[in-house]
Amino acid sequence: MILEISMLSMAVSVAALVVGAGVGVLLSTSVMKKNLLKNSVKEAEEIKEKAEIARKEKLIEAKEKFMQMKSEHEKKCEERKREIQKLDAEVKNQQNQLKQRTEDFQKNYNQKKEEVLREMNEVKNQQQLVAAQQEAVAKRQAELEKTQEEQKKLLESISGLSAEQAKEQLKEQMKEEANAEAMVLCREIVEEAKMSANQSAKKVILETIQRTAAEHAIENTVSVFNIENDEIKGRIIGREGRNIRALESLTGVEIIIDDSPDAILLSGFDPIRREIARLSLQKLVTDGRIHPARIEEVVKKVEKQVEQEIIETGKRTVIDMGIHNMAPELVKMIGRMKYRSSYGQNLLQHSTEVAKLCATMAAELGLNPKVAKRAGLLHDIGKVADNDEELPHALLGMKTAERYKEKPDVCNAIGAHHDEVEMETLIAPIVQVCDAISGARPGARREVVEAYIQRLHKLEEMALSYQGVVKTYAIQAGRELRVIVGADKVSDLEAEKIAFDLSRQIQTEMTYPGQIKITVIRETRAVGFAK
Repeated sequence: MILEISMLSMAVSVAALVVGAGVGVLLSTSVMKKNLLKNSVKEAEEIKEKAEIARKEKLIEAKEKFMQMKSEHEKKCEERKREIQKLDAEVKNQQNQLKQRTEDFQKNYNQKKEEVLREMNEVKNQQQLVAAQQEAVAKRQAELEKTQEEQKKLLESISGLSAEQAKEQLKEQMKEEANAEAMVLCREIVEEAKMSANQSAKKVILETIQRTAAEHAIENTVSVFNIENDEIKGRIIGREGRNIRALESLTGVEIIIDDSPDAILLSGFDPIRREIARLSLQKLVTDGRIHPARIEEVVKKVEKQVEQEIIETGKRTVIDMGIHNMAPELVKMIGRMKYRSSYGQNLLQHSTEVAKLCATMAAELGLNPKVAKRAGLLHDIGKVADNDEELPHALLGMKTAERYKEKPDVCNAIGAHHDEVEMETLIAPIVQVCDAISGARPGARREVVEAYIQRLHKLEEMALSYQGVVKTYAIQAGRELRVIVGADKVSDLEAEKIAFDLSRQIQTEMTYPGQIKITVIRETRAVGFAK
């Protein structure tokens, strides 16, 4: 019990302490609030004073800035005013000048107007005068027409011919006289041109031919392979002909083994294939091993060898001719010319000869010999082109040269050397002439007998188609045509006209090497009999 009382008293004392502490805290808090309130009021008054001071300072700065801007604005307004006054003065000055010009223009206009009116009056007077003259001329013309009609009737009655008949008769007479004068003039022009140009042309061509020499070989479609004895023929044929069949199928050449002693014939139109077959046979016979597998191996090696030989031939030809910067494809095509012939003439020899002729002739005429030599070497390149287009070899060669970036002068000369395209430079006719010189040399080309005979018949028939021609003879292997005309049917002038027209027709309608001389013969024979 005593313990409980003591504990209760302790609790009461603790509560009293707690209450006392709380009252003290409350008293100290109120004091702090009063102090804080005083400080806040003091700070607010200080802030207010600072704000007032700042406001006054800003106001003063704004007034100063305003005064500065005002002075600057007034200054700019003054300058603008002066500029406006200056512009006003200039405008007034221009107005005065314009006014002066207007007055001057009006004055000149009035003067011109008076002059034009005066001229119009003069023109009007002249028109009246011309009208009167025209009327007088019309009357005079009517009188002349009447007089001409009377004279015409009088002439018709005297001559017994009408005006139309007399006009036609006069036309025929004048036409005959004009034809005769034209033929005489044409003959004089031709003779004068021959006198001035023929000598120089002959000199250039003869010097070119004399300075250039070339060998002429006739190519056949058959090559001969010589063997030591006839036993090799059996080895080449092989068992049941398997060796010869393999060789023919690989080379594309017909191998003819007959009773000819120590010889085998290789027949084919492609000279490159014949050469491959000949070299292959030579290697096989030398080696001694002849069977289909070995034949195939040898033929492939020989094909590569011939291909390399073609390239080397092209390079050697280009170097010998002194030609540079040519496309490798064109060089290879030049090498292929070695195995190609035209009318029995080796194409490479023909092309090199034409190139030399072109260079010589170009140098004689003062042109570029290098360009002429290049065009001459490439003029027949279309004959060995790989392109299968159905075109003449001149056009095909021109397209090939253009594809490999040759110069336009060279391309045009290639295409124009058979008149397939129009000639644009002097190099083109030089190539054409030199090609004719090379092909027209005696022995240079073979001609098929049928074509030769047909050309002679065509020459004679062409001459017989002219009126007054009695007989014709093609002589000197077709290089001269003699035409005999009747003396009673053809005059001397008409004979000259027949020769001229016939030469033009032959040039237009026929193809031939060199030139053809036309000789028209007109003779008068007097025959008498003594009895």
